[in-house]
Amino acid sequence: MFQRLQFAIVWMISGGCMLQGLQGMAADDPGLIRAGAHAQEITPPRFPISVNGGMADHFATAAHDPLYARCIAIRNAKTSIAIVVCDSCMIPREAMDRAKSLASTKTGIPTSRILISATHAHSCPTSAAVFQSDPDREYVEFLIEQIAMGVERAHNQAEPARIGWGSVEQPSLLFNRRWFVQSDTNPIEMMENPFGMKSDRIITNPGFNNPKVASSINQIDPELSFLSIQARDGRPIALLANYSLHYIGGVPGDLVSADYFGEFCQRVTRQLKAGDVTPPFVAALSNGTSGDVNNVDFRLKNAPQRQPFEQIAYAAELLAQDIAKAYPQIEYQATPPLKIREEEIVVGIRKPNAAELAAAEEKLAANTVRPLQGLPLIYARETTLLAAYPDSVSIKLQAIRIGSLGIVTCPCETFTETGLAIKKSSPLKQTFTISLANGYNGYLPPPEQHLLGGYETWRARSSYLAPDAEPKIQTTIKRLLNEVSR
Repeated sequence: MFQRLQFAIVWMISGGCMLQGLQGMAADDPGLIRAGAHAQEITPPRFPISVNGGMADHFATAAHDPLYARCIAIRNAKTSIAIVVCDSCMIPREAMDRAKSLASTKTGIPTSRILISATHAHSCPTSAAVFQSDPDREYVEFLIEQIAMGVERAHNQAEPARIGWGSVEQPSLLFNRRWFVQSDTNPIEMMENPFGMKSDRIITNPGFNNPKVASSINQIDPELSFLSIQARDGRPIALLANYSLHYIGGVPGDLVSADYFGEFCQRVTRQLKAGDVTPPFVAALSNGTSGDVNNVDFRLKNAPQRQPFEQIAYAAELLAQDIAKAYPQIEYQATPPLKIREEEIVVGIRKPNAAELAAAEEKLAANTVRPLQGLPLIYARETTLLAAYPDSVSIKLQAIRIGSLGIVTCPCETFTETGLAIKKSSPLKQTFTISLANGYNGYLPPPEQHLLGGYETWRARSSYLAPDAEPKIQTTIKRLLNEVSR
């Protein structure tokens, strides 16, 4: 009896010492991950408010669903990173830089290690001046403060965590919206752009049963990527997903909504049974490389008849179910490598020449009715505004490594082929691109897409970078990925 008791005491003491030692080793490990997340509401505090995403401005009078800045903070002993996904169509760099500076002051995270992106939902308040929508200055100030507050709360909630990642494919929601002009009936005919030139071989969003088009470019990226963060005991903390679908729409004009991005967050939370945890679980869906991809199948003869929010709910549920099926197979790590690199590069701006500017000013002088009606007048105004732009612009690019996962950023509406090229060349096992991040610089067509024309290439504040901007951006991103992979 005495011997058994003596053995038990020795076992408990030695076992306790061993456990203490393991805990001490874990606490001292510089690679130990801590993470926290917080969804900070950014629904407008007052209405009516301007909503952009179209050629003409319109005003919402209420919110259908709340808008959020979904914030995730990850750190180890050497590196701190914050990732923010905002329910917004686009946010200008100036506002993002101010939010980063304020968040950095509150948390100590360097601004170069903060990533802020917009989902590109077309039913959110105007934060950037595009076409005939101008930002509500009070809302932009509110947005800046809320983003910084969200980062601070996510950072302060950081706890010992483990991280895993993965992806599934969901191609059924994706359709390339750029269609080649019909060539077998009249091989010389091209489409006229808003500047009066018959030079376009592409029609964007051609409509249903359009005899003028032959076939879609038909390039999509079906990968639904995700990063999962849990507490050490398996309690879910956050999930960051990425999907290359522009937006869905169908939201009545008098309402603001987070579109399918926000609906996905609600539904994946339910699918993962993470609605009752404390602190609250945070899901975020970032916009991938979807500058030329939407949810409309123009191969159909007629447009499907759907109720408002019906397709949003369908797409969100489908993606949430895909995540839920893959979730149990995620392998987690407590000490994955954590690295980030940021670099600024200068790219050229496409500006009108003197003749183009004079023609635009003449058109506007002869048409004093506002808002402007018709693409030629709308793009004439864009021409006059771009004339005041500088000859070049500096943009921020980032590459993040979390274990064998790479996350890169681009401040543009990035095309699918760019995202696929980055994934193919990445030295990391899995990689995805968050677009509309750290600023807004319009569409980013590759040079060959510029030659084809189409809406995404028409010179405006929504598409103003020089044709060689895409190769410069892609080259820099690939180099940054190589740097963080080492």
